[in-house]
Amino acid sequence: MEMETPIPSSKQNPEMESSQTKQIFILSGQSNMAGRGGVTKHHKWDGVVPQECQPNPTAILRFSATRHWEPAREPLHSDIDTKKVCGVGPGMSFANAVRERVGVVGLVPCAVGGTAIKEWARGEHLYESMVMRAKESVKGGGEIRGLLWYQGESDTSHQHDAEAYQGNMEKLISNVREDLGLPSLPIIQVAITSGDKKYIEKVREAQFKISLPNVVCIDAKGLPLKEDNLHLTTEAQVKLGHMLADAYLTNFAPPQILPPHP
Repeated sequence: MEMETPIPSSKQNPEMESSQTKQIFILSGQSNMAGRGGVTKHHKWDGVVPQECQPNPTAILRFSATRHWEPAREPLHSDIDTKKVCGVGPGMSFANAVRERVGVVGLVPCAVGGTAIKEWARGEHLYESMVMRAKESVKGGGEIRGLLWYQGESDTSHQHDAEAYQGNMEKLISNVREDLGLPSLPIIQVAITSGDKKYIEKVREAQFKISLPNVVCIDAKGLPLKEDNLHLTTEAQVKLGHMLADAYLTNFAPPQILPPHP
């Protein structure tokens, strides 16, 4: 691992605001999507950015809280999930893993820690903010290619929440697709690996049972957790980003066109 080197902001890079064929991915859910990798028990981020998460100012962009494109860098959610300290999440690892295949990657961070699925229902602030940010993100050029979703830990404490999870998640998928006018929008959801032991397996079961078209579920179980037994380590987030990238490239990316043999 190495420390991140400073990169200029979009104010010093006006080309970040120009029209580009961005391949846009929405990052949403709760804290393990927002990223707590490297955040210490004293609520400070250690600043360590693995090679797989290093910035690439011309190839990986992020949509800021003020709705401007800028070079992406860790922590991706620092101005979105503002009530907690953010660290490394899966977004940069994902983007670095797909960019050679898809081109310029645009990330739209929307995740907020500690949120239950009912807080992402249509009409709720978090849902409406996510949809608004997604719509705004394409105005300068680009296409929304997928929603990466990691959430569910906050629905593991009560039987009712766990039992309602599948229906709530299916409704969320339907609503997002309808509101964005993208009926086949790829969704990659992460099956949780932490939460209240009472109903974690029930939520995981609900996540795997969703069988809507263009919805893929990958499993976070077995990835290393921090001392809090809730949040993924930096190393785990790098791995998760690669798992998300593999799922996207395998299931949804256009076929790779190889040059003809001489």
